[in-house]
Amino acid sequence: MEITRCAWCEKDDLYRNYHDEEWGKPIYDDETIFEFLILESFQAGLSWYTILAKRENFRAAFDHFDYQKIAQYPEEKVEELIQNTGIIRNRLKILATINNAQKFIEVQKEFGSFSKYIWGFVNHEPIINRPKTLKEVPATTEISDALAKDLKKRGFKFMGSTVVYAHMQATEMVNDHVEDCFVK
Repeated sequence: MEITRCAWCEKDDLYRNYHDEEWGKPIYDDETIFEFLILESFQAGLSWYTILAKRENFRAAFDHFDYQKIAQYPEEKVEELIQNTGIIRNRLKILATINNAQKFIEVQKEFGSFSKYIWGFVNHEPIINRPKTLKEVPATTEISDALAKDLKKRGFKFMGSTVVYAHMQATEMVNDHVEDCFVK
C-alpha cells in the first residue's frame, strides 16, 4: 500500500524517517527543544538535509546537546569544534550555540522551563494548518516574527523568524503536514 507524505521528505530514507518519526510531533521536554534549536540555528543558510546527515556528529561534538555543559564551554572547546570536520565549522554559529545555551538557562529560570516559555507563544496548543500543497506553507508567520523578536531581545543569536518557524514546525507548535500526508 502506497502512503502519501509531505513531498519535501521524499529525497531518501534519512528524510523520510525524520518526517515519519520526528517532524511535526509535539515536543515539550527542554532537552529535545534545545537540540532542535541548535540544529535549526546551524541550518541557517544551508539545507536541512545537510544538518540531518551530520546530526550524530553534532550530538557527539556538543555533548549530546547538554545545554548546562555547552553554556560553560571554554575557548579550547570552541577551537576543537572549529576543527571538527563532522559538523558545520562556522565560528559564529558555534559561539552562538554557547551563547544560546546560556540564554536558554536564563529563560528556564524565569519561566520554570523553556518549554513553558516557547509554547506560550501558541497558547500551549499546536496550531493545526491544513495546507493542500507545500506552496501553501509559509516560511514565517506573525507568531514566528514575535517569537524571533523576543528571543533576540533576550540575547539569542541565529534565531530569525525563518529559523524559528522551522523550529515551530519540527516541534509541532505548528502542524504543517500537507492535507493528504499520512502523519497529519
